[in-house]
Amino acid sequence: MLRANPQTSCHPLNEQEVGRDEGAGCLITEEGCASLASALNASSIHLRELDLSYNHVGEAWMKTLSVGKDDRNGRLDALRYEDSCQLTIDTNTVSRELQLSEDNRKVTRVEELQSYPDHPDRFDGCPQLLCREGLTGRCYWEVEWRGEVCVSVSSRRIQRKGNVDDIVFGRNDQSWSLDCADIRRYSVWHNKTGTSMSSSSSSCSSSPNTHRVAVYVDCPAGTLSFYKVSSDSLIHLHTFNTTSTHILYPGFAFRSFGSSVSLPED
Repeated sequence: MLRANPQTSCHPLNEQEVGRDEGAGCLITEEGCASLASALNASSIHLRELDLSYNHVGEAWMKTLSVGKDDRNGRLDALRYEDSCQLTIDTNTVSRELQLSEDNRKVTRVEELQSYPDHPDRFDGCPQLLCREGLTGRCYWEVEWRGEVCVSVSSRRIQRKGNVDDIVFGRNDQSWSLDCADIRRYSVWHNKTGTSMSSSSSSCSSSPNTHRVAVYVDCPAGTLSFYKVSSDSLIHLHTFNTTSTHILYPGFAFRSFGSSVSLPED
């Protein structure tokens, strides 16, 4: 991992493969952006992630550095910078089959129904929820999970009761989902169409320990990407292209009792 001190210049990218390159505090200039963009397009560079926090490089250069992030030449799997998402659970949407803990940062599916008040936004019959934050611009977040869960992005237009296909994340045209399970590979879903991940690198460990995944939404580009977080690198699982004109929100669903999702601390 390359770390940069604000008082020093940034090191050149010359490794064959880099995990998470943290350029936070590098104070990159426009000339530096040009060099960085050139380096990212070099076939010898395999950069998993670039963190440009506190580098006010401007929207034009951010777009330049984003080009080819999933392309074989660019190989930039994710672009993190200062406005990464901090998620907050919308308690009005939480199914009564879900229990909140740790100051509403952890959600677990339980057998005993919870006594949440009635609300038109609450999911009824499906153990899932939405977050409060509407996604605009480019947003990145990570979550820890255990058991069988779905890490999703959805329009708030998704149904809360009725036909199950209109409610479940990934089974309708209002939502996209990464299905995760301890004993199976990852799979992605949208509008009732599912795709299983074929690469061995995308398989889930049989360990009972928690796992971590990441989501990167680029609203201007109309892309939604899912990643497996492994050690110090991101493993790209799938990217959806969408033309949705509705604001999207992070969401989570839980397939089995005891399954849980934990949001990172602020």
